[in-house]
Amino acid sequence: MKRTPVVFIHGLWLHSTSWRNWIERFRAAGYEPLAPEWPGVPDTVLAARRDPQSQAGVGLAEIAAAHADVIRGLDTPPVLVGHSVGGFIAQQLLGEGLAAAAVAICPGQIKGVKAIGPAQAKSTFAFLRNPANAKRAVSLNQAQFRYGFANTVSRKESEDLFAAWTIPSPARPLFQLALGNLTPNSAAEVATRNQSRGPLLLLSGKQDHTVPDVLTRGTLKRYRNSRATTDYRCFEDRGHSLIVDRGWPEIAENALTWLADVGFPAAPAPTSA
Repeated sequence: MKRTPVVFIHGLWLHSTSWRNWIERFRAAGYEPLAPEWPGVPDTVLAARRDPQSQAGVGLAEIAAAHADVIRGLDTPPVLVGHSVGGFIAQQLLGEGLAAAAVAICPGQIKGVKAIGPAQAKSTFAFLRNPANAKRAVSLNQAQFRYGFANTVSRKESEDLFAAWTIPSPARPLFQLALGNLTPNSAAEVATRNQSRGPLLLLSGKQDHTVPDVLTRGTLKRYRNSRATTDYRCFEDRGHSLIVDRGWPEIAENALTWLADVGFPAAPAPTSA
């Protein structure tokens, strides 16, 4: 049985190598995982920090196109697993028929979702208040990471995650998602009415400050006119760091179980001769 490819798509302020544990878990489970990097992002966390402006101005269309190119190079349509902006990209590519299924974790706000909360505003206002940031790469400081990502873990774990995985990111996707409902032909558009797309799982953290659960539930409602499978699960005690903090195995196992349930089981382990 051929292994199903799984493409992991990270979000803002995390490097693709932050999927390391997930890649190992999915490979052990019988999938063929890969984690492409965003356009302009160097191969390592350290290199990305040394050259922050290499990705300045990159937007949703460029990120989606780069991952679409990777997908077209595969022998079979993959499963997509995306977090935050990566969760938005996963939905967009699934809606375009480029993937077999998708798991969108704390996904960025698609066009048509109008809910917003004070926590989300606080986590993004520092960047959105300056329009010039749309052409720059911007970084979180430790306090911003603690509030926006790691509010449900210990301060020590928050500091460790910040040191291990955070990188500068282009602010343009933030502007595109925040202004999606006001922009004609918005890059934040997703084909939520597609009847023939593969199954989609939306996962959220109830304590998430960056993508509050109300936004993920709003996204779920946008799919109400599609007969395609759309499932939703919320983790009551989790925040935006749920894919990298010490509780990541619970999220990964939920994704693996769901994939098997909707018809994308892992390849069985090879039998010894």
